[in-house]
Amino acid sequence: MTKFEEWKNSLDGSRITVIGIGVSNRPLIRFLCENGAKVQACDKRTKEQLGEVYEEFAGLGVEFSLGDGYLDAISGDIIYKTPGLRYDVPQLCEARKRGAVVTSEMEVFFDVCPSTIIAVTGSDGKTTTTTLIHKMLTDAGYRTWLGGNIGNPLLTDAGSMAAEDYVVLELSSFQLHTMRKSPHIAVITNISPNHLDMHKDYEEYIDAKVNIMRYQKPGDRLITNLDNEVTQKLGKKACGDVVYFSRREKADIWLDGDWITRNGERVLNICDIKIPGMHNVENYMAAIGAVEGLVPDEVIVDTAKNFGGVEHRIELVREVGGVKYYNSSIDSSPNRTINTLAVFKQKVIMIAGGKDKGIPYDEVGPAIADHVKTLILIGATAGKIEEAVKKTNRADDVEIIHCSTYEEVVQTAAKKAKPGDIVVLSPASTSFDMFANFMERGNLFKELVNRL
Repeated sequence: MTKFEEWKNSLDGSRITVIGIGVSNRPLIRFLCENGAKVQACDKRTKEQLGEVYEEFAGLGVEFSLGDGYLDAISGDIIYKTPGLRYDVPQLCEARKRGAVVTSEMEVFFDVCPSTIIAVTGSDGKTTTTTLIHKMLTDAGYRTWLGGNIGNPLLTDAGSMAAEDYVVLELSSFQLHTMRKSPHIAVITNISPNHLDMHKDYEEYIDAKVNIMRYQKPGDRLITNLDNEVTQKLGKKACGDVVYFSRREKADIWLDGDWITRNGERVLNICDIKIPGMHNVENYMAAIGAVEGLVPDEVIVDTAKNFGGVEHRIELVREVGGVKYYNSSIDSSPNRTINTLAVFKQKVIMIAGGKDKGIPYDEVGPAIADHVKTLILIGATAGKIEEAVKKTNRADDVEIIHCSTYEEVVQTAAKKAKPGDIVVLSPASTSFDMFANFMERGNLFKELVNRL
């Protein structure tokens, strides 16, 4: 009997609470109900806000705890926590005291998955790197599964996986925070201050990321960034093999002129990489380290020539009236915005602002002063971003405009733009002040641009 079958058989008659009725947990709730579990579902949203999802799950016999006090009536012996909820909230601490087991969809997946797991984390670049690894493996002929913070939740698919398959996961600090297992192949793209609205401090954020490598064993592999001070130090603590990549100095994988080399051998000319930006060269180096020994170099080159990028990442939406509009809604931190601005060779019209994650914005000020001619601000961080620009003493070079809606933002950008201009949405902030996620923000931006 496989570990997945053992887990599946254990569900019958068990009392399970699932916290969060978002897209990622819905397949889990259905699966639990189908296999005899008594399920309680908890969510901040009301019955009316859940709509058809509520009706579906009520029909399956799910018990609900909804609204403001959704955590106050947790009753399960096993609790599946949504990644965005801290493990140490009082209600979960009380549940542990009475003997409940608190876990997550991803933690159980690591327990039951029969395949080789490759996982990627980092402050920036993890989605593109994860996608590249998955595409390279798929193009090389492997049966490959994509999930975690990207793609579909995979726990309920684990029964269909085989030992010779590969699973490629993007893992956030929230997912890693309580993990007690590490993947066979781990990638840390870089680490810089992020999500400090959720983590107690920067040290806790780093410590959560470390779980991707903390439980590795000899023979496992860590691929990480020699150019990043934090990840360089982490590499020295690894239990398995360490592969460093670097744009600046000689390493296991490094940029020698226009060539990405691995162990001294040329693998990929960066001129063959379709997606723009030196940060994407780093993403390719990380992916090359992850697939070493698995994917032939000619497949890597073919992937680079054909891969057009991930949605919401410097995505060309449309050219209208000689003006190009780019959607980079994924830019939820100042560092991401700095990387995005560096791609463009001319000064742009930039749209920024969103929810404050408690991180400093000073570093984005000089980048905006260097690369932006008109800055259109919206959302909770608008003031912080404007202040960062003014600290550079070059604020007079940047026209700054505040807007209150995205409709107003896009119309303002269109009025300011002239033929040959570039408009880019690069918020430098999360979307949660106005949207459910960065995809929703990016999709609205694209919809509004397509109406122009």
